Amino acid sequence: MLLAQAATIGDTEVQPVYVSTGLAWEAQERDTAARFAATLPRIRPVTALTVDMRDVYAASHWAVRGEAPAFDTPDTDVYLPGRNIVLLSKAATYMGSIRSSRLWLGTLSDNPFPDGNRQFFDAMQRALSIGLGQTIVVETPLAGMHKADVIRLGASLGVQFELTLSCMQPRDGRHCGRCSKCRERRDAFNEAGVPDRTEYASAPLR
Repeated sequence: MLLAQAATIGDTEVQPVYVSTGLAWEAQERDTAARFAATLPRIRPVTALTVDMRDVYAASHWAVRGEAPAFDTPDTDVYLPGRNIVLLSKAATYMGSIRSSRLWLGTLSDNPFPDGNRQFFDAMQRALSIGLGQTIVVETPLAGMHKADVIRLGASLGVQFELTLSCMQPRDGRHCGRCSKCRERRDAFNEAGVPDRTEYASAPLR
């Protein structure tokens, strides 16, 4: 939804960035992001960057194995320490190389993690600006929204939801229907009152 929103603002081309860190679902997520970006006006092809975190997250970690926590587990069970530190650092360094200053991140209002709040983002943009010798502004346009709000926004923008992915163990490009992110997606569509045309490999649990 962040890309769809960016495509409606101003007349400047937007550069999407995907940062791979070695997690199990990334290849399918990156491919989905590229296909989705290609449907939007003024969105450049996705730039793929890499910061391998598999020397920090053990091989047994669920995100590396590709076995996501169960359907009904809370957000706290999918915490990836340092996630936004890594994403922002790599993306901002790339931005410095292309002399860009505005960095958008899609965090939502119900993000419970220590690197998902405005205090953290303000500190990061100060540090990145100092370290890169140029102004870096970290913007979080969706930070006041819950997932259902984002679905409503996407519907108002004509987003093709079937071209989006929010799953921790996708199967052949389809949502698994069994991870907590699939549950959140299903619940958000229901709360928003928007038809869920997601193709699930297994029907989400009730």
